[in-house]
Amino acid sequence: MIINVHGIDYAVEVKGEGDPLLLLHGFTGSKKTWAPFTSQWSKRYKTIAIDIIGHGETASPEDVAYYSMESVARSLNEILQTLGIEQTHLLGYSMGGRLALYFALHYPRVVMNLILESASPGLTSPVERNTRIENDHRLAERIISEGVGAFVAYWEKIPLFATQENLPEHVTSAIRKERLDQKAIGLANSLRGMGTGQQPSLWEALPTFRHSVLMVVGARDQKFVNIAERMKQCFEKSKIIVVPHVGHAVHVEDSIKFAKIVYEDFYHMIENH
Repeated sequence: MIINVHGIDYAVEVKGEGDPLLLLHGFTGSKKTWAPFTSQWSKRYKTIAIDIIGHGETASPEDVAYYSMESVARSLNEILQTLGIEQTHLLGYSMGGRLALYFALHYPRVVMNLILESASPGLTSPVERNTRIENDHRLAERIISEGVGAFVAYWEKIPLFATQENLPEHVTSAIRKERLDQKAIGLANSLRGMGTGQQPSLWEALPTFRHSVLMVVGARDQKFVNIAERMKQCFEKSKIIVVPHVGHAVHVEDSIKFAKIVYEDFYHMIENH
């Protein structure tokens, strides 16, 4: 379905009848990211998969102001209101994980519990943030000037995704198609508006989140293992699952394990709490 918020059309897919579970994909992804899982998850949750602004079938406006964390979080809240959902669990991967954290901390009455896959609360150092902003702006210009195809060829080979090199061809082809279906202005403005450097640091606000947080990271993604361990010290109720032999995109590199984590581990975690 299409839900219009502030003149922007958001593509949304809802399945199931249980407790709501809002699904937020990563950069260059879409609601198709969750397609291999929702038939199972929707037996236990009402899954709500959204194409984040600039991605998939959601609009890609040229005004970068629409892409700020504040603006996107406000839109998510209004989408949930339109669907008649007062509270939801929330799953976010990478960029979607950062957005999930921001949303949970700014709309605490809406978010019940969190699953964060390879997510970060942002950068605390102003120097690091400025460097990242500059790098993201350069990359955004590259996307506009060279096009999505050239960018995807580059993006597939960055060190973050090196652990995906031996995945089956049908898996890598599906990921590549999802990326190639994006719009250049949408990806560029996503980097400009909600890149890691642009995002306000959320570290100091983490202790204010009182519900359960399940953090999922790949054992071969040491940077995000370290971030998860540091975040665990901040949350009141949290748990880390380190999935062996995989990297940043756990849901891609071990989809069976990831499906079980969301369907069983997270469910039992929130039931126990």
